[in-house]
Parts: sequence; C-alpha cells; structure tokens
Amino acid sequence: MESDLLVSNYDYDLPEELIAKYPITPRDEAKLLVYDRKKDKIIHTKFKNILDFVGDKRFIFNDTKVIKARIFGKKESGGRVELLLNRPFNNDFLVYIRGKVKRGTKLFFDRGLVAEVKELLEDGSRIVKFKCKMKNGEWKILDFYELVNILEEIGHIPLPPYIKRKDEEIDEKEYQTIFAKKEGAVAAPTASLHFTKNLLDKIEKKAYLTLHVGAGTFKPVEVEDIRFHKMHSEFFEIPKNTAKILDSNEEIVAVGTTATRTIEYYARTKKLKGECDLFLHPLNPPIRVNHLITNFHLPKSTLIMLVASFIGRKKTLEIYEIAKKEKYRFYSYGDAMLII
Repeated sequence: MESDLLVSNYDYDLPEELIAKYPITPRDEAKLLVYDRKKDKIIHTKFKNILDFVGDKRFIFNDTKVIKARIFGKKESGGRVELLLNRPFNNDFLVYIRGKVKRGTKLFFDRGLVAEVKELLEDGSRIVKFKCKMKNGEWKILDFYELVNILEEIGHIPLPPYIKRKDEEIDEKEYQTIFAKKEGAVAAPTASLHFTKNLLDKIEKKAYLTLHVGAGTFKPVEVEDIRFHKMHSEFFEIPKNTAKILDSNEEIVAVGTTATRTIEYYARTKKLKGECDLFLHPLNPPIRVNHLITNFHLPKSTLIMLVASFIGRKKTLEIYEIAKKEKYRFYSYGDAMLII
C-alpha cells in the first residue's frame, strides 16, 4: 500500500507515435478497452459499442464548454507575449503568461483588449485585470462573459501542451463535446469527445453537471508522496435533478474524470455549487461512481491516479501496457477505456 503513495510508481514509458495529435472521425470509431473488474477481463472493441456493456445505466456528463482561452499579443516594449486564461478570480482573472512580466505590466491584444498584471503568484500563474476601449473612447473593465465574447473573435482553442502543433479549424469543432453548454473550461472533458449525436440519442438515462476544467488538470504531481500534493480547484455546479440521482441507489456511469470528481465531491460534502479540489487515488477511492469512462492519461498525473482509485495502481499500469501493445491512441484526442 505504501508503494501506492509514491508518484514515481505511477510512471510509464509512452512512444511518441501513440500520442494522438488529431481526433478520430467519426468520434465513436475510437477504440474502447473495456475492463470488467468482477471477471478481471479485458475486451477490445469500438466506442460505438459502449452501450453493449452499460446501456441500461445512468450516464452523467459534464456540460462545460471550452472557450478560446489562448491569445497572442504584445508588451508595451513591443515584445511578443502569449496568455492563457485559466479562470475568473474575484473580480479579476487567473492566467498563465509565456514571457517575463512584472506587476503593472500591460499586455496588448487585438480588438483593443488590454491585460494589466496585478500580481505574480508562486505557482506560476498571474492575476490580471482585462479592459477594453469602447467606441466612445472610454475604458471598460470586463466581466467574464464580456471577455469570452472578445476571445471568441481573437482567441485560439487551448490545445493541451502534449499536442505539439498549432490549433486548426478542425479543433474548434472536435475539441468540444456535442452537448457543450456552459462556457468556462480551458480544457475539454475528453472522455465525452467520443460521443456522437447518434450515440447520445440512444442513451435513455442521462443527466448533466458542470465542472469548468482548468489548466491545473495538466499540472504534474511534484511531490514524491502523493498525500502532500496540493490539488487544484475548479468551479462546479450540480442541478437539483442530477443531485437527486446521485442521492439515490441508481447505478451511474461517470463520463470522464471531471464528472467523477464532481460526483465524488458531492457524495462527501452534499454541496451543489462551489470549488471542487478532490484528489482521488488508491487510498481515497470512489464511494458513489459505479462505472467510469475515461481516456488514457499522462504518467505521474492525478488523472492516472484517479483511474488507479478504481482498479488499483498495478492493474492500471498493467492495462496501460496492454493498451500500448494494442496501439491504442493516448491522451485528449486518443482512445477510451471503460471500467465496469
């Protein structure tokens, strides 16, 4: 059990060619690895066949919507700068900035958008205030939705760092779930990317919640003992009709790690809205989610530890080795895994 606490024991090697750079189309043609815990059995199939295994269960989806959170601009000095919006923070915003800045630095973007750096945080993020020059010449401090409207015009889809290419037109559609509704994520809930409208329509029992996936989802675990990892927090909201399902004994299929964390946070706190910072791992396993749909995750990440909270660290790594051998595609645009 002590070995489950060491981040180095969640490592594995992955050939570069198994990192999915582009999505499969249609979405549900992705491979699906099904792991049956009771039988300790693995089945290889296609995602479009997922209802053969859990078709009569209740699916819980995350309906967050990815915003065009990456923008490029210039400093007052003329030097180029890249900014990634993470999330609102009080009346300001938490962002990541590629390029040296200090408190008071102003960054200039298209559409008259200006970001002023207010604070530099130890974790590498920055607190900024966004403002925009209006037609009458006055400056307006922007709220979240005003900012999102401008980002929709000038921003870029924030592809994960391991997809080593620039965003393209295809990503505007494919790096978004077909049921995306509530703007606020800077990373997609990737297990949900496999659902087509046809497949979604076949699911008789489904419900939704919202967790706005932040950039912290890609943050590595930097301590050797995972109990000392400070988990990032993300805003969540659970509708009352979904909470009623979670309070019942109905078997549920969590679509993705973000839905899983939100469900499990609610199971522990009964909060319908707030900040979710739950860290699931083998010593903190799920207490409400019955079945999990997920992608294949980065080594030494909180996401692979979440998978291990369902099936154990050794079995997780064993399955990942099988997935590698069978040429499954890994990470956000990759193939999927179902744990039943």
